Amino acid sequence: MSDTGEPAAPVGFDPSSVDLDATDLRDIICYMTAGGNDYDGRLGLRISALFVILITSTATTLFPVLATRVRWVRIPLYVYLFARYFGAGVIIATAFIHLLDPAYDEIGPASCVGLTGGWAEYSWPPAIAMTSVMIIFLCDFGAEWYVEQQFGLEHEHIDVEHTITDVDGIEQLPQKDGPGDEITPATVTAPGRKHSHQSHQFLHSADQDGAPRKLPPPKVKEESLKLDIEDVDILLGTSAATERAFRQQIAAFLILEFGVIFHSVIIGLNLGVVGDEFNTLYPVVVFHQAFEGLGIGARLSVIPFPTRLNWMPWALCLAYGLTTPVSIAIGLGLATQYDSGSFTASVVSGVLDSVSAGILLYTGLVELLARDFLFNPSRTRDRKRILFMLVCLFLGTIIMALLGKWA
Repeated sequence: MSDTGEPAAPVGFDPSSVDLDATDLRDIICYMTAGGNDYDGRLGLRISALFVILITSTATTLFPVLATRVRWVRIPLYVYLFARYFGAGVIIATAFIHLLDPAYDEIGPASCVGLTGGWAEYSWPPAIAMTSVMIIFLCDFGAEWYVEQQFGLEHEHIDVEHTITDVDGIEQLPQKDGPGDEITPATVTAPGRKHSHQSHQFLHSADQDGAPRKLPPPKVKEESLKLDIEDVDILLGTSAATERAFRQQIAAFLILEFGVIFHSVIIGLNLGVVGDEFNTLYPVVVFHQAFEGLGIGARLSVIPFPTRLNWMPWALCLAYGLTTPVSIAIGLGLATQYDSGSFTASVVSGVLDSVSAGILLYTGLVELLARDFLFNPSRTRDRKRILFMLVCLFLGTIIMALLGKWA
């Protein structure tokens, strides 16, 4: 920045007299995209943003977790499904619109950084995002391979006896097709028949067939057995399968949360130092963080935590809720010094955004869409419910994509 507050021109570059045929394109781009420090006071309003975002992001993240883990909390099924699949759409839109696109602006081929030195040799945002996707895939596959080796899980079919309940003598139960259907002894594998393996996929994917409510262990009757497959994420907490499902899912979730947190740090810093854009950015970031929190909480709510780690979901919710407010506080501390458009800031932000984009792309498309909709043996067959889930998914994607116009 110059003493007059205007962006500093590159050495040897005169912005008042530019010969397009003789001037390096990099000098023009770097001058046009130079950010500078735009902090314009309004400290009280910025401090209020810290607390408003803390409350909203933490509350929306905790909501799905409370709905499935606190016995006295009762919410309608469709409210829970909305939170879960709206949040999935938010995560996918965040990857494309809020991470990958800004990464191109920061370190892409047409940016100041992308026209400089080694950055000009390659289009780095997609390369970094792709590398991130492949690394996350290896981590996910490695975690699943480890669990399969430890617990003898395979992919052929579902052994509900050990997956859902501790009931003896029942090896496999089919999914209910509707609220009036019952699982009768005729549909249950004969007692004493032992399967050599259990379904990895059933443990890894949560179902959508019922309300997030606490249930006692199912009771077996000679005439019939009524068992809601949809309550697997609750019932897992009472069986040995908890440890297996937890180990399979927690690594992928932690990667997802860290990807979102990287993005939240950049948002918080920018909100702490932005100038005239603050009035628009403030409410947009509140909604942005709330929607992302809903996605994080919905994903977290279906992970069965062992009893010894009952504290963990609450700590993970709080970690997300605190990230942006802490970053805003740091931004306020550097309010007159931090330049979000500087070369260094652009490199750091662009790399983090690209990495986070890869993480959220893999999580959103594989963990949330493919495993919940395409490869989930417990997916509901209720057409009304499926339609509602899809509408929520696309609604989350569309609304979060629209927010990308401002943040």
